[in-house]
Amino acid sequence: MARRPSAPPAPQIDETIVDIDVTDEMRNAFLEYSVSVIHSRALPDARDGLKPVHRRILWSMSEMGLRPDRGHVKSSRVVGDVMGKYHPHGDTAIYEALVRMAQPFAMRLPLVDGHGNFGSLDDGPAASRYTEARMAPAALHMITGLSEDTVDFVPNYDEQLTQPGVLPAAYPNLLVNGTTGIAVGMATNMPPHNLGEVVAAARHLIAHPEASLTELMRFVPGPDLPGGGRIVGLEGIRDAYLTGRGTFRTRATARVEKTSARRRGIVVTELPYLVGPEKVIEKVKDLVQAKKLQGIADITDLSDRQAGMQLVIEVKNGFNPEAVLEDLYRLTPMEDSFGINNVALVDGTPRTMGLKELLTVYVDFRIDVVRRRSQHRLDRALERLHLVEGLLVAILDIDEVIQVIRSSDDAGTARDRLMVVFELSEAQASYILDLQLRRLTKFSRLELEKEQEELRSAIEELRELLANDASLRKVVSAELAAVAKEHGTPRRTVLLESAGTPAAAAPLEVTDDPCWVLLSTTGMLARTADATRPGISGARVTHDAIASAVPATARGEVAVVTTRGRAVRLSVLEIPTIPGTDAAPSLSGGSPVAAHVALADGEESLALVTIDPAAAGRAGVALATAHGVVKRVAPEAPPARATDWPVITLKDGDQVVGAVDLPADDVELVLVASDGQLLHFPASAVRPQGRSAGGVAGIKLGPGARVVAFAAVSPAEENVAVTIAGSRDALPGTEAGSIKVTPFSEYPGKGRATGGVRAHRFRAGEDVLRLAWVGPAHARAATSAGAAVRLPEATGKRDGSGEPAAGIIAAIGALPPAPVTD
Repeated sequence: MARRPSAPPAPQIDETIVDIDVTDEMRNAFLEYSVSVIHSRALPDARDGLKPVHRRILWSMSEMGLRPDRGHVKSSRVVGDVMGKYHPHGDTAIYEALVRMAQPFAMRLPLVDGHGNFGSLDDGPAASRYTEARMAPAALHMITGLSEDTVDFVPNYDEQLTQPGVLPAAYPNLLVNGTTGIAVGMATNMPPHNLGEVVAAARHLIAHPEASLTELMRFVPGPDLPGGGRIVGLEGIRDAYLTGRGTFRTRATARVEKTSARRRGIVVTELPYLVGPEKVIEKVKDLVQAKKLQGIADITDLSDRQAGMQLVIEVKNGFNPEAVLEDLYRLTPMEDSFGINNVALVDGTPRTMGLKELLTVYVDFRIDVVRRRSQHRLDRALERLHLVEGLLVAILDIDEVIQVIRSSDDAGTARDRLMVVFELSEAQASYILDLQLRRLTKFSRLELEKEQEELRSAIEELRELLANDASLRKVVSAELAAVAKEHGTPRRTVLLESAGTPAAAAPLEVTDDPCWVLLSTTGMLARTADATRPGISGARVTHDAIASAVPATARGEVAVVTTRGRAVRLSVLEIPTIPGTDAAPSLSGGSPVAAHVALADGEESLALVTIDPAAAGRAGVALATAHGVVKRVAPEAPPARATDWPVITLKDGDQVVGAVDLPADDVELVLVASDGQLLHFPASAVRPQGRSAGGVAGIKLGPGARVVAFAAVSPAEENVAVTIAGSRDALPGTEAGSIKVTPFSEYPGKGRATGGVRAHRFRAGEDVLRLAWVGPAHARAATSAGAAVRLPEATGKRDGSGEPAAGIIAAIGALPPAPVTD
C-alpha cells in the first residue's frame, strides 16, 4: 500500500497578543468616525457652501456635459456616475442630495434643472429611474474657472481620478441657498437669503473691509425664504448674524376676504419654510375634532401650478376671522420657528460664524480664485507669446528654415539645428517643426502680428491686476454684480419687527369711528385708533416713513392703487391698529400689503386713495405713468362687489408711478423725470375722465427718460423737492448717490405736456435720477428695511448738484404735520 506524502510543515505564526485599553480604542475610533462624518458628509465648506456629495454631483454633471443647453438625462445615470467615481456611499443619499438641489421650494437658487416628479412639500420624489436632470444656469457660475487652476484638485476615494476640493463659486452659495446637516456632536442649519442682497453686502465688504454688522444688515436685513411668508421678530436674526446662533418665527401669509356671498374666510397664499398644505389641513382637522379650534366651517386646498398656493379656510358666521387666524398661528404649522446655527468648515475646521465672518471667508476665497485665475491666464499668455514670436522668426526667414529641416537626418537633429541657427528655445523649435504649410501665407503673418500685440496688451493688464489688490477686488465686485443682475429676483419674504396687535375674540359690532389708514414706504399697512393724524411734533423718528395717508372710518373701505393701474378694495376693519399719538408712529405693528392684496409678479402697491365719491373735501384721484401720461379719475363709486377695478388703460411697457387723492381746492400736479427735469402745472389743466380712459400727455420726456416721481402739492404750503442721482449701471441698493433738497418755490410752473425745468445737475459718473419726491417740508428718507436716513438741509439752488447721501435711500415719504382732529 502506497504511503501518503507527508504534509508540509505549518507556517510559524506570531501569537503575540498586544494589550489595548478598550477606552482608548473606543475614543480613537469614535474620533476618527466623527472627523470622517464632519469632513466628508455632514458639514458644508464655508467657501462654496457645498457638502462633498453636492460638490461631486455638480463636478460629475459637468464632466458628463449636462449643461443647461443640453438635454436631460436619467437621474439614475448621474447617481451611478457619482457613486462609481467620486462618492463611495449609497445611491439613496446621492439621489436625495440631487433632488434637493432641484427643488425650488427648498433652495432659493436651484442648482439642478429637474424634469419629472422631484417631489413637493407634502410628497417625496419619484425614483431616480423615472426622473431626469441637468445643470441649472446658476450652477455654471459654481464651476466656471475650474480649468484655469482656480482651485486645488484632490484624488478620489481610490486615487484613480481627481476631483476639485472646492468649487470656484462665483456667488456666496452658502448664504443664498442655506443648508442643513447633522454631524457627530454638532449640526448646521442655515436659511436661504436673497441673492441680490447678499451680493450687495459682499460688494460693500469688498469696498469697506472694516464694515460693521449694522452696515451689512442694511443690505441683508434677514433671510429670504423660497416660499415667501413672513418673518416675525428680528431680534433673533440679529443675534444669529452676530454670533452665528439665533431663532426667528415664520408665519404664513394670509388675508381675510369673502369666500361666498354670506361667509368670510381666510385665504392662505404662502406657508412657512418647508411646511406643506396637507400638513396644515391635517392639523386643523385634528384640532377641530378635538374641539381645541372653533369657528372653522371648512378648509379646502385650491393650490395649482398656475395660481400657486391657495388654502381657503371658511369661518363660521358669528366668529371674528382675525381671532380665528390668530388661533391658527398659535396652534398649527401656519407659524413655525427656525433655529439658525451657522456651522461650516473653514480650513477643515468646524466654526460657528456670524454674517460678517461668512462674507469675509467667501470674499477672501473669491479674491484668491481671481488671483489664481489671472496668474494662470498670464502664464498661458506668456507661453503663447513665446510660441508666436518663434513662428514670426520662422516665417520671416522661411526658406532657410526649410533648408535646415531638409538637410537634417531626423526631427531631433532638425530641432537642435533650428535652436542654434535662429536662437530659438526648444519649445519654439518643436512648434515650428509642427507648423502646417498653410500657415506660411502672408495673411497668417498678419494674424500672428495682430495676435502678438493682443497678447502683449493682455499680459500687461494681467500683470497690473496681479500687482494691485484694489484692482483684484474691483474685478471680484464686478463679477458678483453681473451674477446678481443675471439671476437676482425680488425679495419674497416680508420682515416684521413684531406680529402687531393680536386680534381678540371680540364681537363684530365695532363702532364706525373715524381713523386714518396709513401705508409706509416699506409696504406696511396700519390704521390709527381714532381720528388723530399721526404727526411729528419734534419727536425723534425711529422707523419707516409714511408714503400715503387717507382718512376713513373703522368699518369703511379704501383702495390701494398699484403699478398695473388697478385699484384694489381694502376693508379698514381688517387693517391692524396702531395707537393715535402726537409722536411719530412706528408701523412695525402693521401688516404688509401682500397680506391684504394679491399682487401679480412685478406689480407693486403705490398709494392709498378714498373710494367714497361723496367724501368731504375730495375731488377724485390723480395719477401719472412712467411714460409721462397724467390722468384725473372722475369721482364715482367703484363697481359693486368688485374687489378690484382699473383706474387707467396703460399702453404696452408703461406702468403707474404715483397716485394721489385730490382735494377740492386746486393744487399743482408735479412730475419728475429720470433725466433731472421737473414740471408742475395746475390740476385744473387736466380734465376728469372715466376709469377706462388712458389719460393725457403730462410731461415731454427726453430720449430714454421716464417719470420717477409724481405728486400733488398745495402752493400755499411749504414744500420741498428731493432728488437723488446715481449711475444707470449701478446695481440697485449698492450706490448711495448724491442727494439734493430744494424748496419747491424755486421751480417755476410750465404748461402741461412741456419739458419742465432742470431740477438736478449730474456730477461726474452720474447720468440718471434714480429717486425723487415732492411734498411737505418735513420729508423723511428710509432704507429698504425702514431705517431712517438723514436728509440734508434745503438749498436754494434749483439746478445745482447734490451732496453725497448719508446712506442708501430706498424711499422717501413724510409724516403729516402737527396732530389734527377731524
